[in-house]
Amino acid sequence: MAIPTLAIVGRPNVGKSTIFNRIVGTRQAIVEDTPGVTRDRLYGRGEWLSREFAVIDTGGIDMGDEPFMKQITEQAEIAMEEADVILFLVNVENGVTDADENVAQILYRTDKPVILAVNKVDNPERRNDVFDFYSLGFGEPLPLSGTHGIGLGDVLDAVFDKFPDDAGEDEDDSVKFSLIGRPNVGKSSLVNAILGENRVIVSPIEGTTRDAIDTKFNAEDTDFTMIDTAGLRKRGKVWEATEKYSVLRAMRAIDRSDVVLMILNAEEGIREQDKRVAGYAHEAGRAIIIVVNKWDTIEKDNHTMQDFENLVRSEFQYLDYAPIVFVSAKTHQRLDNLPKMILQASENQSRRIQSSVLNEVLNDALTVTPTPTVNGKRLRIYYMTQVAIKPPTFVVFVNDPDLLHFSYQRFLINQLRDTFDFTGTPIHLIARSRQ
Repeated sequence: MAIPTLAIVGRPNVGKSTIFNRIVGTRQAIVEDTPGVTRDRLYGRGEWLSREFAVIDTGGIDMGDEPFMKQITEQAEIAMEEADVILFLVNVENGVTDADENVAQILYRTDKPVILAVNKVDNPERRNDVFDFYSLGFGEPLPLSGTHGIGLGDVLDAVFDKFPDDAGEDEDDSVKFSLIGRPNVGKSSLVNAILGENRVIVSPIEGTTRDAIDTKFNAEDTDFTMIDTAGLRKRGKVWEATEKYSVLRAMRAIDRSDVVLMILNAEEGIREQDKRVAGYAHEAGRAIIIVVNKWDTIEKDNHTMQDFENLVRSEFQYLDYAPIVFVSAKTHQRLDNLPKMILQASENQSRRIQSSVLNEVLNDALTVTPTPTVNGKRLRIYYMTQVAIKPPTFVVFVNDPDLLHFSYQRFLINQLRDTFDFTGTPIHLIARSRQ
């Protein structure tokens, strides 16, 4: 099920990146007291009242001639189109500016709910100045201090009041998978080849696909839903699927998927954007299959496939669990293997292991490789249990969680993989202190 999305928009230098960092709990966005420093949309996940949501940070909107302003405006408009709720951020220190009015003019054209928040209200004496922003026409302006986090809870309460209610969404038992990757790696051609029909327009021009497409089909006696990532058609004006925008669409598709097919172009190798999108799918806990397309165009010898696989493994070291398949949408080479691999990855992602069996594996692992000693204190592991699926998540109860070093955590995960079939899915291992 897709999680709701919040876009933060406003003119430059009102504190959008600071608020973004507050919500997602990291410092992903560059924060600098210079207008226009955020030039690309940034994406993250936040949580409020035990419910997850996606957050989009945008560059500032300005109608002037400053560098990057046209691109920043386009990015913000695309982000607004993709969001369920828009947080319009202004700054109490400057009052209502012409740039704020220009942003408001853009927002008047959207049918999305808009929450108006006034940032930098660090001093309670400035709260009366907040009322000036009623003139923007978006109802009650909410005071906020991004630096100290004051008022953020009230803002998120207002946002969640406007998020769509997902209680009525239909659930189906099909295996949902998406095809993600840079523009022009052959995603649409693969869709057509998998389905055996011209379901999607195919063109060698990057960014051709502009409409979101979900396609249901049956294979291996299983119902599948294929989620194709696409561009955007906006009120008769087509926004081309630029690199940053295709990342946003891929992330929305990943959120709805059980399994992600990471599509690489054999002719072009691996690009930085491939790593960004694959990293998001990994962090989201989705099962992943790496699909190398256009393999028919490569001149081969006895080592070509192994050399390319070695390259993939070195560039995506955190995806060592993901199987690699070399295909051709044009010749249909190995495409018959994909439904079976997707089904297997989905089943592995939902695999549950009994606690008694887990602790047999744990005891064997402790016998083979005893726990390490850190600063004279030995790690003791008492018990392991599985607490979740999608992805498989395990908790080990220990004497001190700080003593479970990454290397030993990795060893335990490898023991699980050696004993059970978790091909295609990440594994999460959490250490908790025994009460």
